Amino acid sequence: MKAETKAHLALITSGILFGANYWIAKGLMPDYLEPMQIILIRSIASLGLFWLAASIQGKQRVERKDHLVLALCGLTGIAINQAFFFIGLNYTSAVDTALIHSASPIMVLLFSAWLIGEKIGSSKITGIAFGAAGSVLLVLQGKSGNGGSHPLLGNFLILLNIISYSIYLVLLKPLMARYDAATIMKWVFLYGFIFVFPFCLPSASSLPISELPLKAWLSMAYIIVGTTFLTYLLTTYSLRTVSAGVAGYYIYMQPVLAALIGVALFNEKLTMVKTMATLLVFAGVFMVNRRSRAKTNA
Repeated sequence: MKAETKAHLALITSGILFGANYWIAKGLMPDYLEPMQIILIRSIASLGLFWLAASIQGKQRVERKDHLVLALCGLTGIAINQAFFFIGLNYTSAVDTALIHSASPIMVLLFSAWLIGEKIGSSKITGIAFGAAGSVLLVLQGKSGNGGSHPLLGNFLILLNIISYSIYLVLLKPLMARYDAATIMKWVFLYGFIFVFPFCLPSASSLPISELPLKAWLSMAYIIVGTTFLTYLLTTYSLRTVSAGVAGYYIYMQPVLAALIGVALFNEKLTMVKTMATLLVFAGVFMVNRRSRAKTNA
């Protein structure tokens, strides 16, 4: 199997795992755990898994100059990304969260142009404008949305969450040319844990470990193993072969899966405004990727 095919399969698997995560994580809050309590458990368990995986694969020396980039990846991809995701999800609905995440590929494109000099043509600029309009519309829809106590605030935090994760993908890409995925992830999660741990301490003392039912532990296991350990490894592995923009493109699987799960199992409804906003975002994807697809098919 070709390396590029493996990379795309890794991203598809990652997208499927993330698609269910919106509902599983939402089900934990606020009845069982607070957002920062979930992040604390997730960070400690995931950090252990990544260091174990790296030790099994074999020690790989990381150059001192790359630790700064790894620390920035830990800040953007772990600390800020996870904190804003769980706090934002606690305030808004799973569907709103998934739909706002639809803007992430366009964010990746913007930061790729800014940070690593990728060229943006007129077609991509039009796509970015469509995607930005759809994202803003979804955030403002929080004023009348449901499924959370403060939808507008939650939607804004989710938007910051995807901005941070998009920066992370762009920063991570160059490292894959020099290191294996497990080595990168063990350092990224170590730095991420260092950044986020002080903010988890206030809620750590009230962590209801002994009171959590089996359902809550199974949900946490899915978050730790499925949407943290496996998805971060798969995404990092894919970046060895594909660009950050291609990796970001697969995030479009997530809102579709989350919306289908919501409609099928949780009686969620997609309003006309949300539908229009989603169409704008997907129109943006078409414009952003039209030229690259034409070149591929030539």
